[in-house]
Amino acid sequence: MEKQFKVTAETGIHARPATLLVQTASKFDSEIHLEYKGKKVNLKSIMGVMSLGVGQGADITISAEGSDAEEALRTLEETLKKEGLAE
Repeated sequence: MEKQFKVTAETGIHARPATLLVQTASKFDSEIHLEYKGKKVNLKSIMGVMSLGVGQGADITISAEGSDAEEALRTLEETLKKEGLAE
């Protein structure tokens, strides 16, 4: 399963937002990936997420595979929207 988002935060996804997403993703058993400009990284890896350099206006895809994939995607979507990071 996957879901696409547009990053709306002025700072993009780095430092605090990246940490928040990694912490959220890490609560789930599923494999969760973040894809940006054809590069895919493990969303549970802070270094991976930071290496993408996702900026404002970026189109990203979050994908999840596993037993709690649906719940993981829903929770990550809520986090992105609640924190004003993406829509």
